Parts: sequence; structure tokens; C-alpha cells
Amino acid sequence: MSKPTVDPTSNSKTGPAVPVNFLRPIIQADLDSGKHTQIVTRFPPEPNGYLHIGHAKSICVNFGLAQEFGGVTHLRFDDTNPAKEDQEYIDAIESDVKWLGFEWSGEVRYASQYFDQLHDWAVELIKAGKAYVDDLSPEQAKEYRGTLTEPGRNSPFRDRSVEENLDWFARMRAGEFPDGARVLRAKIDMASPNMNLRDPIMYRIRHAHHHQTGDKWCIYPNYDFTHGQSDAIEGITHSICTLEFESHRPLYEWFLENLPVPANPRQYEFSRLNLNYTITSKRKLKQLVDEKHVNGWDDPRMSTLSGFRRRGYTPASIRNFCDMIGTNRSDGVVDFGMLEFSIRQDLDANAPRAMCVLRPLKVVITNYPEDKVDHLELPRHPQKEELGVRKLPFAREIYIDRDDFMEEPPKGYKRLEPAGEVRLRGSYVIRADEAIKDADGNIVELRCSYDPETLGKNPEGRKVKGVIHWVPAAASVECEVRLYDRLFRSPNPEKAEDSASFLDNINPDSLQVLTGCRAEPSLGNAQPEDRFQFEREGYFCADIKDSKPGAPVFNRTVTLRDSWGQ
Repeated sequence: MSKPTVDPTSNSKTGPAVPVNFLRPIIQADLDSGKHTQIVTRFPPEPNGYLHIGHAKSICVNFGLAQEFGGVTHLRFDDTNPAKEDQEYIDAIESDVKWLGFEWSGEVRYASQYFDQLHDWAVELIKAGKAYVDDLSPEQAKEYRGTLTEPGRNSPFRDRSVEENLDWFARMRAGEFPDGARVLRAKIDMASPNMNLRDPIMYRIRHAHHHQTGDKWCIYPNYDFTHGQSDAIEGITHSICTLEFESHRPLYEWFLENLPVPANPRQYEFSRLNLNYTITSKRKLKQLVDEKHVNGWDDPRMSTLSGFRRRGYTPASIRNFCDMIGTNRSDGVVDFGMLEFSIRQDLDANAPRAMCVLRPLKVVITNYPEDKVDHLELPRHPQKEELGVRKLPFAREIYIDRDDFMEEPPKGYKRLEPAGEVRLRGSYVIRADEAIKDADGNIVELRCSYDPETLGKNPEGRKVKGVIHWVPAAASVECEVRLYDRLFRSPNPEKAEDSASFLDNINPDSLQVLTGCRAEPSLGNAQPEDRFQFEREGYFCADIKDSKPGAPVFNRTVTLRDSWGQ
């Protein structure tokens, strides 16, 4: 498990430790030297799926650094593969960035806005003898490329004349050839030890409708040809990406050096966020959705930001989590418990308290007058008086949780048992007198008595150790509660020894739906995304889609226990 990293130069006497971010001194030096007067970063997702927790780190790094140093950040969609892209994903990505608390500079940008300029630059490389049209099939190209230990071989089409290449490329653009028939490649070095420099593909033929450009193009630029030039067009100063792109940096720089670009951005790489018990491959997340292993991209068990949002995670908790793990160049795996620690910390400080009985057991308080109601007031938060109080009617019939009564309890049991006493949270002390059972021997009702002298004070002459939660029977609100757990059983779902596929690792108990739960009256008006601590149960959020006033649906965000902190 990766522990949070902090700046070793921080001095506890002068202030709190600052999470490590190796990019800070680089940016500061660039500003101090006058290399840049303002930093410009960008977040460039491909719109082929929803954003996941790994993207949150990239968002926080790019937008966070720009904010810290008075710069700006662009949101640019890397939309070079129309066959896999969709407007739904674009809308979801924009929503997620805003939800995290960030605003991009100017209008949303698209790599497709630069297709005309990229095409013109491709023609310039052909004219300079630095690009050529290749007719090798994908299988042949793979064979010619070589391996990590053996150099590649030049394509037999590599030495076509400039005129031939211009003609073939123009015919590619005109739509004369089927998908995959030809490609445009950069002419660099087939013997380079860096596989990315072995004449990389710049353009592919794809007869596909594009969500931004329609049917204007049937050739589309590759990511490596698009990315650096888009950065240059936008005046990006620091192109920040994850470590898997480190070996692509020489190619990024080769294109910038060989084209008349208006700026020269610099690429920096940081370690991606690897979180255990989690899948962050968009292809595999899409597989989970398409094969209905989950209920959509925003299923609260998914590692998508929309899934975490629906589960009840807050933007602040995710930003804090990204700060805690730091930004460095050392790959590691972060324990999921660290993310849970962050949301517990946030909700403990901010979530109102309430009571909800997940598995109701009816209790009749036999010595409480039938026509009497005590209107109790309980604080909405023990440390935040400004949140006020919630009103809770106490009457003869209430509900407690079935787990809070046992006929034969183990040693040390501190809840209700025959002839035993407990305190009802914020109310009276009651004693269990009789358990009513059905024909099958199941307990269906408890008969209890209460001590009227124990409201707000301890009983005289005896000590009551246990405190349990409850709700009034008549005034309580019926609700549905969804108990979520981790979607995968193994810390590394993709490489578990007993699994042929990551799907074999799906936790069959990752969702438990409880109906007929009973919530205190104040929860009846819960609005979607309202968050609460259900006392003794955990932290819960009113579901974004399914929760309605008077018929709430609550998702468990996280349990009360802080296992990571321990």
C-alpha cells in the first residue's frame, strides 16, 4: 500500500506538510526565469467512456497547478477515433470536471478543430521527405517493426518519391481506399531502440462519421501526431501526462522540431493512480456496463467519478485524496482504504446525523400511555450547532434493528436482551419484558417497558451500558437502502491467481438491497445527493436517480469503521 507523501522540506513549526508535487519547483523556475509569464495546462481526455478515479488525479494535477500559479487550464477532447466516441461521454466528462470543482479556460476545445492544420502539416512532412504512404498490411507492418531486442526493417514503400506520396495521401483523403488499406507514416528510424520512433503511423483510413466534423474526413490522425501539435496551437506550456507516455516524449518532440509550430510545449510525466480492488481500464469498464455486470457507468460500485458521486463521495474528499497521495514519478498501488479514509473524514465533519432502522423489529412500550407523544429534539450534528436540530416524536410503538435484540447474547453484549436495559438514542431507557414469536419461532415483536425518569439523565441506582437507535413506528418513513461493497474480491482483479478473467473476481455481495427500512421523519424530505450519517450504521447518500421526496432511496457511501486509519 502506498502511504501519502509530503514535501520533506516542510517544517511542522512553520505550517502543515505540503503533499509532494515534483512539478511545483519546475513551474516556479520557469516563471522565475521568464521562460513563461503564465502557465497553461490542459486536460485532454478521449471521449470514449466515462472518467474514472485515475482521471481525478490528472484533473487535480493540471487544474490545481494552474490555479496555484495563476495560470489557466484547457479542456480539450482528444477526438481522433470517431468509431469509439460519443456525445454522451463528452457531456459526462464536462459534468465530472465541473463537479470536482474546476473550470476550464474559454470554450471546450476539440483536437478535431485542428484537423485542417494537422493535415497541412502532414503534407509539409511529406514534401520534406519525412513522411510516406505505406501499403503494408497490419500483419506485415508488425513483422517489419521488429522487437524490443531486434531492430525493425524499412518498408518496401519507404522510398517512394515525394510526388508519389503526395498523390497517394490525397487519394486517401478523397476516400478512394477502404479502411486499413494504407497509412501515412513518419520517416524517422526503423532501428531506433525506442519503438515509438520506428516510423510511427500518423494517419489511418477510417470511413466513420465524426461527432464534430461529420463526414468531412475519412482519414484521421493518430494520437501521437495530434497531441503535441494541439498543445502547440493552444500555447500549452506544461503538457502533463502519466508515465506510460514517457517513451512517447521523443516522438512528441520530433514532431514539434520538424514542424513550424507556434509554440514549444514541454511534456512532463507523473505516476498514474493505481488503486487496489479497482479496474480503471475504460475498455473493461465498458465491458462491465455492456455485459450488465453493473447498472450503468454511474453504478455506485464503479470506479467512475459519476459512480463515486452517486455513491455519496464528495468532490472535496476526492480532491483531498489526490493531494494526500502526492504527485511523483514512483509507481505504486494505493490502498482503497485511503480513499475511504478521506470520505469518512469529510462526512464525519459535515454530514448531518439521522437514524434509520435497516431491519425493523417492532417494539411496543406497554407502560407508555397510548395517547401520549413526546416531541424530542436531537442535534443534526454534535459539533455544528448552526445545523440546528431535527424533531423526533416518541410514542408507544417504535422500531429498533433486529440485530439489537438477542435472546441468548454472547458475553460482553451491550444491546437489548431478556430483562436487560438499553438507552434509546436521545430518549428513554427501556427494558425487554417479552418476545412475541410467530408459528415458526421467529421474533416478530418485543414488549418492553420504559423508565419515565430517564429522559436526558441516567437511572438511579443502576448503570445502563448500551445505546441503540430507533425510529417512531407511525411517523417513520419507509425507504430502500442499498448496501454497497467493493466490486472485486481481489486487491488486483486483473491478475488474481484464481481467475482467468477480471470478471471472475466480481464480488457477488457487492450490492445488497434492503426494502422496508424505516427512517426518522426528517429523512422523508431528503433531496438527491443529500448525505447523512445514519447513527451506528455508516454514511449514506440519497440516490441521484431513484430517490424521491416521501420515498427515499439511500446508498451506503462507506461504513463507520476506519480500517485504513487503524
